Amino acid sequence: ASYQEAITTFLVQKLKRAADEFDIKTIVLAGGVSANSGLREKITQVAQKKQWKTHFPPLKYCTDNGAMIAIAGKFKFEKGLFTGLDTLPTARWKPGSAQ
Repeated sequence: ASYQEAITTFLVQKLKRAADEFDIKTIVLAGGVSANSGLREKITQVAQKKQWKTHFPPLKYCTDNGAMIAIAGKFKFEKGLFTGLDTLPTARWKPGSAQ
């Protein structure tokens, strides 16, 4: 719980800073993180104070990016944009290499 509290507090602080700097009044939370009820609540509280409009998708649409990564991989595979199965994993790819 303390780990979640620290992360959500940090994310909301960054959101407030960015919204203030760029005069943003509409906030959309999406992706896997949008399923976090603590984060939704904190953003809702800040939004009321700052008069932001907020949009949160229904929880059934708050999935992680696994499906998106899978379909991107499928499209790359179909175009031949891949390396062989003998490729070793690496944390950093060279610019311009087939990833």
